[in-house]
Amino acid sequence: MTKLKIALQKSGRLSDKSLELIRECGISLTNGSRKLLSLSSNFPLEVMYLRDDDIPRYVADGVADIGIVGENVVKEEQTEVDVLEALGFARCRLSLAVPRTVQYDGMSYFEGRKVATSYPGILKDFFDREGIDADIHEISGSVEIAPGIGLSEGVFDIVSSGSTLISNGLREVERVMDSQAILVARPELPREKQEMLNSLLFRIRAVKKSRNNKYILLNAPNDRLEEINALIPGMKSPTVMPLAEEGWSSVHSVLEESAFWNIIDRLRDKGAQGILVVPIEKMIV
Repeated sequence: MTKLKIALQKSGRLSDKSLELIRECGISLTNGSRKLLSLSSNFPLEVMYLRDDDIPRYVADGVADIGIVGENVVKEEQTEVDVLEALGFARCRLSLAVPRTVQYDGMSYFEGRKVATSYPGILKDFFDREGIDADIHEISGSVEIAPGIGLSEGVFDIVSSGSTLISNGLREVERVMDSQAILVARPELPREKQEMLNSLLFRIRAVKKSRNNKYILLNAPNDRLEEINALIPGMKSPTVMPLAEEGWSSVHSVLEESAFWNIIDRLRDKGAQGILVVPIEKMIV
């Protein structure tokens, strides 16, 4: 039986989040140890567990049909893959950092200096755009220790919270690019696999929609219904049902979570009571 082959990072936060997304799509996998391959028992999907740097090449070469990988890795590897969907997790940034003790007056600091990084391609493109001629020193592993051992005078690396930089006596000075997990595919998938991919994308987008939206229920006085409904329009319009108590109705709608917090005080001012906010498991639009 033909299966859609997806490449995932074999360990780490990106791997965990990718597997969580697959589970939320209603797809069950075997082989929880993730040694090499997992198969789905209820969807035509085969999971391959790889190093993150290898995923774009495996997809581009057709060994895997699709993959979940960091946007930064795809840009660094410069492989021919189609970016299908930004997934919204594993967010980070790639930044330049220097020792806290040095004076930093701008990009000219890096002129002629050694900069350690695991992303020499991205960094070279950035320096070229800025007109900076620096000595890019490619290393793997713990880039942040390079200045401390005299290997470089700055670093270019992934930053999430910034705590690793601080613990190594560094400070972030230039934010070069933002990154997140993305779904990529090899060009020109066979028709049968394209149909499987379309089905998977449908599920992924439903999960993403549910994460950003909440189901809201509230009780509203009938003489303020029009004003309250205008605040919570929902996907088409709110559902309004009469309550047993005369003069009151129950209003149901769907809102982005951020929008709800912006209007909650206005809802209360217009007489809304008993406001409930409920998570949505899946959302089909």
